Amino acid sequence: QVQLVESGGGLVQAGGSLRLSCAASGSIFIIDTMRWYRQAPGKQRELVASITSGGSTTYADSVKGRFTISRDNAKKSGYLQMNSLKPEDTAAYYCNADIIGTGTWRSIQYWGQGTQVTVSS
Repeated sequence: QVQLVESGGGLVQAGGSLRLSCAASGSIFIIDTMRWYRQAPGKQRELVASITSGGSTTYADSVKGRFTISRDNAKKSGYLQMNSLKPEDTAAYYCNADIIGTGTWRSIQYWGQGTQVTVSS
């Protein structure tokens, strides 16, 4: 059974920083692309950032220059460093990853349970 667990969300003032973590556990053979999504109340879930197993990254225009995605393959973990936070960054943030498990031996997309980020003005 593969699981993704996020941590690091919370309440922060505008201009502040938070670092989200995503830890994968279970019978994992390889973790391919890792992503962070977010969903604000009444809005669709949007892709914030992604990072491939080789370290190539992409960002939504709204977070470029403020957010940094990274990963530690040895720890089976991904991170999202969020700086210069704005009230419009308020959302539930979800970790997502393409993982090949030793049980299935095929790539399956997994989701974490989400962590809330609230930015006050």
